[in-house]
Amino acid sequence: MQAIYIPIQSLHPFAGHPYKVQDNDEMNRLIESIQEQGILTPLIVRPLEGTAAEYEVISGHRRLRAAQKAGLKEVPAFIHAVDRDEAAIQLVDSNLHRENILPSEKAYAYKLKMDALDHRGRSCGQVGHKSRDSVSDTESGRQVQRYIRLTHLLPGLLDLVDEGRIAFTVGVELSYLTREEQRAVLEAIELYDCTPSYSQACRLHRDSEMMYAADTRKRIQAVMAEEKPNQREKVSFQYEQLRRYFPSDYTPKQMTESILQLLERERRRRLGRDAR
Repeated sequence: MQAIYIPIQSLHPFAGHPYKVQDNDEMNRLIESIQEQGILTPLIVRPLEGTAAEYEVISGHRRLRAAQKAGLKEVPAFIHAVDRDEAAIQLVDSNLHRENILPSEKAYAYKLKMDALDHRGRSCGQVGHKSRDSVSDTESGRQVQRYIRLTHLLPGLLDLVDEGRIAFTVGVELSYLTREEQRAVLEAIELYDCTPSYSQACRLHRDSEMMYAADTRKRIQAVMAEEKPNQREKVSFQYEQLRRYFPSDYTPKQMTESILQLLERERRRRLGRDAR
């Protein structure tokens, strides 16, 4: 198949695609690479129905953003004449195995693919098709369903799962709470500066149907205010906050070791100054 060059203004992001295109250091490196070498891997696009020479991106949203920022007017692409369901399946499959995929991205990607498989199954007369077992070739249908549960979380809670402040299993349990209950959990997290443990989340899930609107906030705060045996104050940094201070090939472990060495040198310097 021969790639063709398509004007950037004729390319459109896949509607509802689950992957975040962020303007971060990784994007800046991609922009520099494109400015120096061009786009080495063509995008994959599909013709948009009812339009003339307009295309929807299946694979290559980050490359498209980088190309726009690099000032390119057109980009190379392979054209796949497929319907939206097949395009959704291709989009998910082309991204699921990349590094550093966020839980929220995987959650909405699995949902997008399962909805596409369901729709395609119904179109073929396969009523009740258990598509969740066909969504991933590396994870069970049960695990796929757990990820999809995360799409029921309020954005604030889902952000905490992405940041690692709330564990995946805790997020799944919280996803069964009503939106009002989830808002109360967010308020309690801010009030007590802590996140729920797995056991607390299970209790909130179990008690959810028993909660009355009048005491929802009070009951959730009572659970969240409990001191956990392993609860300690801690300082945390997001990966992107530290990335620019280290060589690009440094692992998180090397970054941590370097930070501790710097802090130890600073501690010794202070001790030496105080001793004078």
